[in-house]
Amino acid sequence: MGGVLAGFRKNRTKIWVGAVTLLLVFYLVVSFQRSVLLLTDSNPAAVAIGAAYLVLPVIGAWALVRELMFGARTEQMAKVLEAEGGLPVDELPRTPAGRIIRSAADAEFEKYRAEAEAAPDDWRSWFRLSCAYDAAGDRKRARASMRDAVKLFRGSVPA
Repeated sequence: MGGVLAGFRKNRTKIWVGAVTLLLVFYLVVSFQRSVLLLTDSNPAAVAIGAAYLVLPVIGAWALVRELMFGARTEQMAKVLEAEGGLPVDELPRTPAGRIIRSAADAEFEKYRAEAEAAPDDWRSWFRLSCAYDAAGDRKRARASMRDAVKLFRGSVPA
């Protein structure tokens, strides 16, 4: 039983992603089925609503695949960096509640920003910059930097 609990703790994020993905896929299937029912109705208003409703599963499926691919590539890059010993070390001071102290994160951020400016074609520097943005609380820029890292990574690794 202890092995199962340890496995759950280790893969908790993947389990939740899988559960949410399954729920979203169920929603998309039901949405698609309902849109087909509306499209087969003789009422022109129902057909129009069915056509509009058909767009939701398509957009949802596209967003789901895009996010899953982003997560998989991010995990792949993290594994490469870990094997190389290049992952940023999280030694930032924290509040008693466990939150990173913002001023310390901002000071650490400058190091990673300079590294990314010095090596703009290296996905590793953009990955580390993304981690620094995240630690500083800037999620939007963290995600943009990680997208840049993914683009560079995809260009440097054979498919």
